[in-house]
Amino acid sequence: MTTFDDRDQAFEKKFAHDNELQFKAVARRNKLFGLWAAALLHKKGEAADEYAKEVVLADFEEAGDDDVLRKVLRDLTDAGVSAKREELRHEMDRLLGEAKKQLMMENKS
Repeated sequence: MTTFDDRDQAFEKKFAHDNELQFKAVARRNKLFGLWAAALLHKKGEAADEYAKEVVLADFEEAGDDDVLRKVLRDLTDAGVSAKREELRHEMDRLLGEAKKQLMMENKS
């Protein structure tokens, strides 16, 4: 193998690794977001965990975050909880950072 081939393989491995980490971070973010929203919906314990799973699964409806935002906004609105799309987006962004920190800590262990 040439040096170019080695570098190309290393780049492909890094790309795959980065994509896997991003997928895990978004899935973790969605779980944390679901738990956050569950608290606003006064769900606790198993009910909160189940709701968080629903939020994670909502992300598979379409590409991007809009499906998750729509679900949580609809659920909060239906429950009479005041929520704005921008506030939810801000919370999702904050929780993505938290999810990445958690994954980094797990990888260090």
